[in-house]
Amino acid sequence: MKFLVYCCIFFLLFNCEDTKSKKNNTVKPTIETPIKQTLETDTIKEPVKDKREFPVLTDDNAMEFFLEYEKKNKENKVRITTEYGTIDILLFNETKFHRANFIYLTKQGYFTNTQFYRVVKNFIIQGGSSDDPEIGKRRVNIGKYLLPTDAKRGFKHDRGVISMPSSDIENPYKLASPYEFFIVQAAGGAHHLDGNYTIFGKVIKGMDVVDKISNVETDNAEWPLHNVYIEKVEIIN
Repeated sequence: MKFLVYCCIFFLLFNCEDTKSKKNNTVKPTIETPIKQTLETDTIKEPVKDKREFPVLTDDNAMEFFLEYEKKNKENKVRITTEYGTIDILLFNETKFHRANFIYLTKQGYFTNTQFYRVVKNFIIQGGSSDDPEIGKRRVNIGKYLLPTDAKRGFKHDRGVISMPSSDIENPYKLASPYEFFIVQAAGGAHHLDGNYTIFGKVIKGMDVVDKISNVETDNAEWPLHNVYIEKVEIIN
């Protein structure tokens, strides 16, 4: 008889505990955590696309773009910083497309960590490119385009002028590569280049730095054995 009583008491206690356990494991929405909020949290939202301030440049839109850009961006002095010192350059207003292009690339930060990748002593130092893939990505982001030559402004390839090389692409009009430039280092200038390349500025301070760079040791391809980095290019007054 006692055994049956004990069994009944055990059964009642177990059944109550099991019911309590089930109730505690059931989570219901409350005022603090409504069903609507849970559903909104689980909803997948479309990613916000970045908006470009300027278009990707092409041969079709570059000239029109720079025609408008140069009207609002009148800066004409830049400073090139290297480990050898700084080079200050005055950009000519007469070659407005090339000036605007250089100012645009400067403001976009394109030249940072590019290099003077070609050095020919007693001739030129050429910069604005690199074998770093990151520089290639910057070009893709800015755009692929060429600029027409503007070589009939009366400027000569005297010592210290900055000019724009032709593109690697063979073209009859010597269209210029907008990302690169060269500075004439030769004491007597490089006048055999006159009429073929666009002179768009001149060094106003720092020719001693140009001379230092022109004296670095190079390989057979005229690439410096010790990379000459352009740390930055910035607008100056």
